[in-house]
Parts: sequence; C-alpha cells; structure tokens
Amino acid sequence: MWHATLRCSRSSFRSCRRAGERRAGPARSASCGLLVLGALVAVPAAWAQGPSFSCAAVGADSIEALVCADEGLSRLDRQLAEVYGAALDRAADERPPVLKAEQRGWIKGRDDCWKSDDRRRCVEDSYRLRTAELQARYRLVGSSGPVTFTCNGNAADQVVATYFDTDPPTLIAERGDQVSLMVREPAGSGAKYQGRNESLWEHQGEALIRWGYGSAELRCRRQPQ
Repeated sequence: MWHATLRCSRSSFRSCRRAGERRAGPARSASCGLLVLGALVAVPAAWAQGPSFSCAAVGADSIEALVCADEGLSRLDRQLAEVYGAALDRAADERPPVLKAEQRGWIKGRDDCWKSDDRRRCVEDSYRLRTAELQARYRLVGSSGPVTFTCNGNAADQVVATYFDTDPPTLIAERGDQVSLMVREPAGSGAKYQGRNESLWEHQGEALIRWGYGSAELRCRRQPQ
C-alpha cells in the first residue's frame, strides 16, 4: 500500500512540476513540491507503525490482519522480530538447529488465536511470552543468580535457578541434566513460576517445586550465595 502511495507521489510531483513551469510559474511549482514533500515525509512514519512483515497480502479476517491494524500488536511484532534476530545470531552454532523450526511453530500457535474468545489478548500474550522466552533462553537481557535450592534435605537433590529481567519475568531452572524455562504468574505471596510440566513457588527462602508431570511436590530451601 505504501509503495503505491510513494509511486503516485513521485508521479504527481513530476506532473505538477511540468504544469507549474508551463502555466503558473515558479510559485505553483514550489507549492506543489512542498505538498508532495509532506506526503513523502509521512510515508516512513507510517511504515514505522506497522509490524515487521508486509501487510499487503494478509487475509482480511486473519490474525496477521489484526496485528496490522493494531499499533500495540504491531509494536510487539517489531520487538519480537528484533529479539528473534539477536537469538539467531546466538544460535548460529546450535546443533541441532531448531530455532527456525520453533519459530514457525510459534507463528502457527499465534495464528490459532482466532479460536480464542479474546483474540487480541491471546495474540498479545503470545508475543510477550515468546519474546521473554527467547530473551531468557539466549541470554539477551540481564539476569540474577544462579540460586541453588536443596530439596527434601538431600544435598544431592538440587534445583539451580537463574532469573531473567524479561516481561513477564522468567527463570531457567536446572535439575541434573534437565532444564525448564518458567514464567512468573500472579501469586498471593512469594514468587510463583510455571513451566510446561514444572513449577517453582518461593517464599521467604523456601520453595515448593514440582518437577515433571504428576510428580510429587519437593520442599526445598534456598542456599546462601
């Protein structure tokens, strides 16, 4: 759409300049030039408000169309595109190379938000969570820790957590050779983080941790750093 506007503006500028030179003299030519210049200056500003992808051929009722029409969602899309690019740089030597395939899977999941009763909220949450996940996983933001939790009084049973300054806040927990990324959720007290099949709820130096689907709850104590 904006490419067409730009071409039209350039064509109008040439036609106006020729007509002004023949019929109205320099004054009209200058006036038309200023008008067209204003249109050209406005084009980059409009581009900056859109998402990272082209909106020219998106379906009218698609999730992409929703993103194109919403300034807030467009901003989140641009942010994710920037974070994804930085993650690709960090993942250059990753074996197997899974990041691109995961991103395609995320796009499919985002587009499934058309099934949601609140599509906008669903899309917004999808962008925020994906951005936070990439920032934490590829260490693209500040972090604190690692913090070690000893569980059930067994010094050999430890969960090590690193906290990341993402939005929403995240942590990456490690237990043995297993790793889980968790996202902070609202809680009445303390700090509660939820992963796919793991959770960590910390309050005043103690934590309740579940590790794996249907697993028993671990009672863990934070170790001094």
